Amino acid sequence: MWTQDRVLPGYQACSWQLEDAILADGEPDRPLTATLVRRQEPHHHRAVLYVHGWNDYFFQTHLADYWDRRGFDFYAVDLRRYGRNLRPGLFAGYITNLADYSAELDESYRLIAEDGHDLITLTGHSTGGLITALWAAQSDRPVNGLVLNSPWLDMSGSRLGLRAMRPLLEGAAALRPTSGISTSESELYAQSISSSMNGEWDYDLDFKSNKGFVPRLGWAKAIVAGQHQVAAGLDIGCPVLMMTSARSNLSAAVWDDSLKSVDLVLDVEKLGALAWKLGPVVTLVRIEGGMHDLILSPHPVRDEVFAEMTRWLKVYVR
Repeated sequence: MWTQDRVLPGYQACSWQLEDAILADGEPDRPLTATLVRRQEPHHHRAVLYVHGWNDYFFQTHLADYWDRRGFDFYAVDLRRYGRNLRPGLFAGYITNLADYSAELDESYRLIAEDGHDLITLTGHSTGGLITALWAAQSDRPVNGLVLNSPWLDMSGSRLGLRAMRPLLEGAAALRPTSGISTSESELYAQSISSSMNGEWDYDLDFKSNKGFVPRLGWAKAIVAGQHQVAAGLDIGCPVLMMTSARSNLSAAVWDDSLKSVDLVLDVEKLGALAWKLGPVVTLVRIEGGMHDLILSPHPVRDEVFAEMTRWLKVYVR
């Protein structure tokens, strides 16, 4: 049942229990949920479904407005243990197999179909880009096109080191899947986007940039396994638009305004090199001055992002 969204005024939300979802040891004994959000009641022939990234949720109303102007009913799903589904005691963002998210995506597709849409366009950011790419490659549900915003297709670091790390990670994850991983994750990216710091965006800090999102061994194993599938080739059947920033800065330690014009999270050179692994029809666009979440980039950069999306839609999405 659609009700008023408790996060975004004017939006509607539909939440459901994930019947087959398994709680991790130590989590409270209550059902895991997912939530689909829509901009308004359907009024277009076409529809788009957005999937957020790690330590994130849907709040980007200007993205929804863009898709509405292009003639798409806009939907966004908050995955289990994220955003609107995050409850005290849950391991934020935790998953042990990215294929499990098919429960969220399949049900989202069904709900969108109930609104009169039998074909959707998918879009995902960062981890959501990896998730949507895998789902589009494996699902038998028709997809009209896939738009990837800085998809997390590979880890940063040397390939040799990552190859050596994988069996060690898999062994440790089998024994202690919920154990946290010590990382040197910088807070500069949060600084670059949050209006409470040096950015321009107002969002719920309990749902994004939340220090409760602890990378865990089982989650890291799932991410690496998904990226391994990408490296082997996905053969996505629909046209794909993949966009990244033109450059990364993964070594910054001190804030300066130049950090609003680079990807502070992922190595865009490694991402670009994997674009051809996604499918037979892939358009790669590198955005000069783009941030990790390209649609959060300052003006006029995000205008260019939307312009490239529009150009691609006109050519590839019926």
